Amino acid sequence: MTARPKHEPDPVVHLAERLLDDVARFTPALGCRTCPDFDTCGGLHIEAGFFDCSSFCNCQDSTLCDMVCRRKPQHFFDRFQEVSGFDLSSVPRVTGLPLRALPDVIPLVGHKYSRTETLAEDVVAVPLYELFHMRSGIPHVRTRAELAARFLIPEDATVIATGVDRDAKLEAWWEFADRDLLVGTLRDLGVVLVTCPNFSLFTNTPRPDNLHSIKRIALSWGELMAGGVNAALHLNARTDHDYARWTRFICERPEASVVAFEFGTGAGHQRRIDWHVERLCRLADSVDRPLILVVRGGALALVRLRAHFAQVILIETDSFSRTLKRRRAEITASGRLRWLRVQTAHGEPLNGLLAHNVATRRKYLLEASPKRQPGLVRSTPKRATQHTDGEPRQGSLVPEFEVTLQGRAITANL
Repeated sequence: MTARPKHEPDPVVHLAERLLDDVARFTPALGCRTCPDFDTCGGLHIEAGFFDCSSFCNCQDSTLCDMVCRRKPQHFFDRFQEVSGFDLSSVPRVTGLPLRALPDVIPLVGHKYSRTETLAEDVVAVPLYELFHMRSGIPHVRTRAELAARFLIPEDATVIATGVDRDAKLEAWWEFADRDLLVGTLRDLGVVLVTCPNFSLFTNTPRPDNLHSIKRIALSWGELMAGGVNAALHLNARTDHDYARWTRFICERPEASVVAFEFGTGAGHQRRIDWHVERLCRLADSVDRPLILVVRGGALALVRLRAHFAQVILIETDSFSRTLKRRRAEITASGRLRWLRVQTAHGEPLNGLLAHNVATRRKYLLEASPKRQPGLVRSTPKRATQHTDGEPRQGSLVPEFEVTLQGRAITANL
């Protein structure tokens, strides 16, 4: 669960796992049935004892909070209107676009710094938000030559742009007044695929904020497709109902042939990754046509996902990030991948190290990695803390009771 801004109180950060929706284990929150958003939201099924999602709205100064919440009527109305409501059916229809064949593993190249030579890769991924100035929206590059020079990649390389990034950049993209300029630039550069912005779905915010983010993802995908840029629809979801809505949306729109998912943050948590993988597989099985899935992170889930999708494309980020940390990839005799620390001289370029890491990591993912079905890795249970007298720690209801009070699930005046 991503932490909320400092000006927004967050009394349940240490109980993050109790905020994970699980319709099989928990009943809907008591206040969900009477909520005007219930049909779209589907309600919350969480372990934490909240009356409804409005319990997450506990800001001391609502003027500093940018969450979409019904306790701020004017702000809620404005955000509701900007996306034409939370219903996905209002997303404009677009024409499907053909997608050229892409490899199963595509390395990410974040920038050109610490390198002096072109990375000899035929297909690369670049960050979407590095192509534009994130305050003005002015393109950094307008030609293939400028694109190649900015990232030190071949001018004739096949390029895809990944829209996964920090929330500040996602929000800046949404606020650009002239997004037609952004889409037109991507089309003129010949970017073959863009994974659309993955606006966050926090587990500790009111559900209207989630519904607003889902609608913005769908609208951003539609804008890219309408502008002639092939886009992957990002499947951010917090609940089973969210996945059901995405499934209906994709079934009704044959132009949605490529979807995307990101396991690098909350969805890749050891106690949640199985849940997301199961629902992605179920979504693929429910659609009556082949789907291509583009993922970041979640390498352990690739075997299982490939059994359900027509193709799973991994945007491989480890090679680039570990190269910058002076790590060298090596495949051991037992078939495991290790990242060994290396020493470089001050100012020595990382050209060779990056090329080696990209090639080695790709070989490991395609050939050497164990072809095992997850059971994805789960964290081991924590052992109870021992007191100095050797006795196990005794549980207490007081912290849980205080959190419930702060969340306004029950009255403080008993």
